[in-house]
Amino acid sequence: MAEATPLLHKSDSADFDPSSKQSLHLDETIEQCIGDFSFAQLIQVLLLNFAWFLDSHQNFISIFTDAEPKWHCTQPGSDPCSSATDVCHLPDHAWSWDDPAHTTFISDWNLQCENSFIKGLPASSYFFGCVLGGLFLATLADSSLGRKNMILLSCLLISISTLFIAFSNNLWIYALLRFISGVGRATLGSTSLVLSMEQVGKRWRGQVAVVCTLCAMFGFLSLPGISYLNRGNSWKTFYLWIFIPTIPYCASVFFFVHESPRWLFVRGRKEEAISTLKAISPTNDKTKNLIMALSSVAVLEQESRNVDTFAAFRLLFQRKWALRRLSTLLFMVCGIGTVYYGMPLSLGNLSFNLYLSSALNALAELPSLIIISLVVDRFNRKSLLLFFNMLGGICSILCVVKGKVFTRIQIGLELVAFSSTAVAFAVAHIYSIELFPTSVRNSVLSLTRQSIVLGGVFSPVLVAAGRRNDFLSYGVFGLVVIFCGLFVVLLPETKGKKLCDTMDEEESKEGSAFHGTNCA
Repeated sequence: MAEATPLLHKSDSADFDPSSKQSLHLDETIEQCIGDFSFAQLIQVLLLNFAWFLDSHQNFISIFTDAEPKWHCTQPGSDPCSSATDVCHLPDHAWSWDDPAHTTFISDWNLQCENSFIKGLPASSYFFGCVLGGLFLATLADSSLGRKNMILLSCLLISISTLFIAFSNNLWIYALLRFISGVGRATLGSTSLVLSMEQVGKRWRGQVAVVCTLCAMFGFLSLPGISYLNRGNSWKTFYLWIFIPTIPYCASVFFFVHESPRWLFVRGRKEEAISTLKAISPTNDKTKNLIMALSSVAVLEQESRNVDTFAAFRLLFQRKWALRRLSTLLFMVCGIGTVYYGMPLSLGNLSFNLYLSSALNALAELPSLIIISLVVDRFNRKSLLLFFNMLGGICSILCVVKGKVFTRIQIGLELVAFSSTAVAFAVAHIYSIELFPTSVRNSVLSLTRQSIVLGGVFSPVLVAAGRRNDFLSYGVFGLVVIFCGLFVVLLPETKGKKLCDTMDEEESKEGSAFHGTNCA
């Protein structure tokens, strides 16, 4: 199969020699331009990965706004209040909420006696919106809109829906607005991660993932603090708090973030790609000569140009190797999402302070961050995913075990399960980026994230059911992540491999059939 990516003349010195007969791959040329990390690249990485701060707000705000508040008897010692464990079995005058009724939507709208589906509807709607948004919006970042414009669109959808939630007056409007938030959030984190990784050399991919995890951790960690400051106030005010940072972030992306030079080349926009490389690359003679060499390169053909909105999906489904690789990846990461999103939402089921347990879960991503930075460049992606999926699943199941010993260490087991899954979550993002070429990379990463979110779609319902039976939450979470995690053995290893630009390039190896080892 013909090579679809242009070749450049190779130079190992600062002086570029156009007469050289040696050739250099486009990816390798861009790699040499951006391989030495510059201050401009640092600014891009920090700005882009702040999206994960906002992403965590959307993912975990339900811990506080959708919780079922504690209650107490107003007539202690009287029948039937003394023996009741459910307010639905008591007359209205016999009990009262510990906090004002407007602190969560359940108490605000008197939904405490509704079934698990109703109580979990807003959170499930949000995750369902994430899935659909990923399916219909993700490919726009690979085709017409590009990475930067996709981030802006996503952030605007989140901003508008979050603001309107503060004025919602019934469950159905709230669920609809959460659905819209999910649609917007679907591509925010994935696109920002792809764009930041495409602006740095391959030796920095792991560090970019660390920054991403750090921003997500601070976003999650800020929620207990905001909730504590908001205690006693309406749950709608909480949404106004998380709306505030979205507007300056949109402005920062619009004015300061550059588009991906890889994507611009793939789309045939060579002049813009060169301009971006000049803006973010380190300033030295070698880089200048390499950028000058790129100006004489022909743009990519066929799959890289004139692709419509759903061309990326067609490319993935038309190639058997790509479809097999994608379906296995999506099934595997779905189990990760079950624990990653389910565990924090289940915190209200533990006999532990909600503010403290939420803060501990947010801080649990800090050891995850340290672990990722230590192991991501030393161990294979497959080995890491398999190990941390197993560890998270086992600890999740152990949370169900009753008895004095296990009850005392239940919060510790929950933290290990969440921390382990957070590591697998971050590694899965790196892995999905490396498994597919530039022309479909954003679509694949977004599909990966939506599959992770799919694991969280049913989590709110399981969490509500788990208030009466722990196994329906923690037990199910653990079994699912263990089973799905085993499928990683069917995927190829990608650690240390260069990024391909086109599907043809990914598929070809020395003119023979695809073996899965030439690029990653």
